[in-house]
Amino acid sequence: QVQLVESGGGLVQAGGSLRLSCAASGRTFSSVSTAWIRQAPGKEREFVAAISWSNGVTYYADSVKGRFTISRDNAKNTVALQMNSLKPDDTAVYYCAARRGVVAMTPTLYDYWGQGTQVTVSS
Repeated sequence: QVQLVESGGGLVQAGGSLRLSCAASGRTFSSVSTAWIRQAPGKEREFVAAISWSNGVTYYADSVKGRFTISRDNAKNTVALQMNSLKPDDTAVYYCAARRGVVAMTPTLYDYWGQGTQVTVSS
């Protein structure tokens, strides 16, 4: 079992930055791939970024590539999402998610979810 708790959301103006953190508990955290997935009001959950447990390779949605950076610290059981050059379209609830095995870009393939943190970008 993996438990995930997000923090770091908030309100920011367009062009600003935020850093989201995800604290994980569970002895098998180092063997799961982790991702950030977001859901805007009235929309389906959307893959944002992910990082492989085995080699640290990262994956990004085209909409955030070059602006967001995902990282993880296996020793501290944490995953972070640095978000720069934020746009109003980035407004959503951001979830930390994890799954055993390889990274997936389909949100429904993730087994473990945090409670989510709200990110609001004003224009």
